[in-house]
Amino acid sequence: MLEATINYLAPIPDRPFFFLHEPPVGTPWRNTKGDRHTMAIGDARRLDPPPSLDREGFALARHATAVADLYDQGTVRLTYYREIEALVRRVTGARRVLAFDHNVRCATRAERGESGIQGPVRYAHNDYTERSGPQRVRDLLGDEAAGLLRGRFAVVNVWKPIRGPVEQSPLAVCDARTIDAGDFVPTDLRYRDRTGEVYSLRWSPRHAWFHFPRMATDEAMLLKCFDSAPDVARFTAHSAIDNPGTRPDAPVRESIEVRTLAFFGEG
Repeated sequence: MLEATINYLAPIPDRPFFFLHEPPVGTPWRNTKGDRHTMAIGDARRLDPPPSLDREGFALARHATAVADLYDQGTVRLTYYREIEALVRRVTGARRVLAFDHNVRCATRAERGESGIQGPVRYAHNDYTERSGPQRVRDLLGDEAAGLLRGRFAVVNVWKPIRGPVEQSPLAVCDARTIDAGDFVPTDLRYRDRTGEVYSLRWSPRHAWFHFPRMATDEAMLLKCFDSAPDVARFTAHSAIDNPGTRPDAPVRESIEVRTLAFFGEG
């Protein structure tokens, strides 16, 4: 057990937004305000039974990739995506899985301005909402979408260290059973060509946060970011945290996160 700061969304009168490109002159990059709370972060490795996607909204799995360089975007899309699709099928039992997007994070490379690399996100959020989850299926699968949306589907993210063990900026996740629907706030992500929607998270004393200490390169964390089924964990808020026990010379966190669509019905 450790204690760490979670950056929640403070109440604001307007709909929250973030710009992901240079905003118009006179418009701020965001209109949100942080609400910091020190939270207990439990050791998910000690949970018995182990956490699962449909109960807590997150799970740990073994995955040793055949990809030598996870910074190579072409190889990631060609080879790593197929690995992750197979992993999600195995863990969830989904009939069909489509990997469609990924983020690579390394603070030092991001500070150098390397293309396509970002730093860790220290803000409690969930990647999809009641509206944007189904919309992602429509955006990606066109004419197939209507049939697929009649069955159960989920958005499952797969987060994995590129270098291990992870010491700096580990990823913390909130047990989905401790989040009320009213804790989520729809938030706009304003791109140049479209506006996406995520959930920001308001603080509640009920929230139970966890992480998997010292994740290794042959481990992967699966996160439920949307599920159309009403009787399982549907959304899992998450955030990078600063572990106060991290040694000063610990290497920066390097990680890759792939987003997938998992379909369970007959599309």
